[in-house]
Amino acid sequence: MSCLGRISLHRLVLPFVILLLAGCATSPPEGISSITPFDAARYTGKWYEIARLDHSFERGLSDVSARYRQQADGSIEVINRGFDSAKNDWREAVGRALFIGDTNRASLKVSFFGPFYGGYHVVRLDPDYRWAMVVGPSRDYLWILARDKQLAPEIREQLIRDARTLGLPTDQLVWVTHTRSDS
Repeated sequence: MSCLGRISLHRLVLPFVILLLAGCATSPPEGISSITPFDAARYTGKWYEIARLDHSFERGLSDVSARYRQQADGSIEVINRGFDSAKNDWREAVGRALFIGDTNRASLKVSFFGPFYGGYHVVRLDPDYRWAMVVGPSRDYLWILARDKQLAPEIREQLIRDARTLGLPTDQLVWVTHTRSDS
């Protein structure tokens, strides 16, 4: 991991902070519920980003993954990582997630910068924790994640239908490529 670098403020954190200052929202969008029951221990580990709605803090990144690790204080460490081909460099951001209320509900708030948090809500989840669909504090934020770099076409199509039913703009999804080694 010789090229590993921290993502610059303007690239990952500043747009997220601006979004949070504008709304400081941590609740799921109206009409969208997070998964319950939820087992944080089963959710921890590495996930690959299969698709996302585009935002400046991830724009241009490929090979995006997230690693979640439970901490002794009950929080979850979040490490987001992606490859910036324009800079030929890996970018990484480390954050902290806290449950919003009941730890049995997949509704968390995540911060990559100080006291500013944004919502992270798992709204679809494979019974074996192999794939997940996550929304942010508004319908402008959507991620499809999987434990593998590829998702079976039938699951992918079902998640797109589910997202569309929730009023999410699936026509704007960015499909993430995974061609680089994880190291």
